[in-house]
Amino acid sequence: MTTSRAVVLIDHHQARIQQFDAEGSHVTHVKDHVHNTRQHRSAGRTQNEFFAVVCDDLSGITEILITGSRLALTAFRDFIDTHRPALSKQIAGWETVNDPGEGELLALARKFFLGHDRLVGTRAIREE
Repeated sequence: MTTSRAVVLIDHHQARIQQFDAEGSHVTHVKDHVHNTRQHRSAGRTQNEFFAVVCDDLSGITEILITGSRLALTAFRDFIDTHRPALSKQIAGWETVNDPGEGELLALARKFFLGHDRLVGTRAIREE
């Protein structure tokens, strides 16, 4: 599904990207893959590698709402500002949330974009 809007729920180890339009939605999960590295004796990819994969999955989406805990949002915003500044143009907003379900997240995103559309003077996605 290719849509122009998405909502992302992110923490330091996983992200749920929910693309949507008036007809429906599609969810993609991005998880931190565990692999052992001899050099650092750590399991998992670095946070920057994980955030880069999430950013890659967001390419082509016109408007994005990023949600998550305050710490996760701060880390992800810092990554974008430092490593992917072009993505900033696609981000419509940042919202602190406490682990909503898929339906709650989609409802939050639709409500956010209705208000966003009113502010910027564009056509909103109809709620059904």
